Amino acid sequence: MGHKEFLTEAVRLATESVEEGWGGPFGAVITRDDEVVARGQNRVLLTGDPTAHAEVETIRKAVQALNPEAPSISPEHQNESTLEYIPRPEGSPDSVAERARMLKGCSIYISGAPCPMCMSAIYWSRIDNVYYSCDLKDTREIGFDDSFQYEDFQKPLSERRIQVAQIFPEIGAQAYQAWTDKKDRHPY
Repeated sequence: MGHKEFLTEAVRLATESVEEGWGGPFGAVITRDDEVVARGQNRVLLTGDPTAHAEVETIRKAVQALNPEAPSISPEHQNESTLEYIPRPEGSPDSVAERARMLKGCSIYISGAPCPMCMSAIYWSRIDNVYYSCDLKDTREIGFDDSFQYEDFQKPLSERRIQVAQIFPEIGAQAYQAWTDKKDRHPY
């Protein structure tokens, strides 16, 4: 299979989501080595979960497929599968020398350009390539407009649509200190 077939499958999943009433016209396929690892589609209306976008659903399924021992991966097995350490890519601004591989080596095919939440999930997943069919303009024209989010992210916290404020940093520092003190922490 190639780009066209993977994208065609993402669009089939998107169409099914619409026809079944599960959510918007968004489907995704994650591949590795030209093989499908996971498929997913928008399920916001099916679940009531606003994070049930096709990309997030597909990332979750890919992680499950690649981590058959999850969700209880023991510390002695953390450096296996998606949690296997890989070195920081050359030229990366990351201050940590190595992190968990996650979905490095995978590509995602999507019926439409990812929203800010999904693009963040893709970055955190370390997916190598993103291929989509309909762009942000196309998506806006059918009623899914994320432009206000991109604009809001550019503003100082005090000017954003949603109140964002730091409170009681000394309380949160306790958990941060626990992570800092953990000798066998597994960066991801």
